[in-house]
Amino acid sequence: MGKKTLCITIALLLLMLCAGCQKKANPLADGTYRIAASLTGGTGKAKIASPVQITVTDGQMTATLVWSSPNYDYMKVNGVRYDAVIEDGHSVFTVPVASLEEPFPVVADTVAMSTPHEIEYTITFETASLAADPA
Repeated sequence: MGKKTLCITIALLLLMLCAGCQKKANPLADGTYRIAASLTGGTGKAKIASPVQITVTDGQMTATLVWSSPNYDYMKVNGVRYDAVIEDGHSVFTVPVASLEEPFPVVADTVAMSTPHEIEYTITFETASLAADPA
């Protein structure tokens, strides 16, 4: 095998490997969905409502997270801050989601203690439960 053929072969192999390393594109069509989710981290007292509403617009996913408490004033997702909207006594956040198949780390700030505290949580989506929202 000549040097040129070897270089082309190596380049093609690297391209194939890189293609496998890239995150999958969002396979969901634009619309609204529901998916069961669980929350871990913190003291275990906080909860999020499940199922979670997932909205896809122009291929971009967001999750609407309804917390069990009105004491969360902001969340951070990938270092970006999102402020709460208080609805019916709950902190509600709409945040971007890259994948439903991987654990989703977030930081939420609670003002329920004597001083505000940022707490690390992980949200796990149950992909088998994903369904179009009938509403």
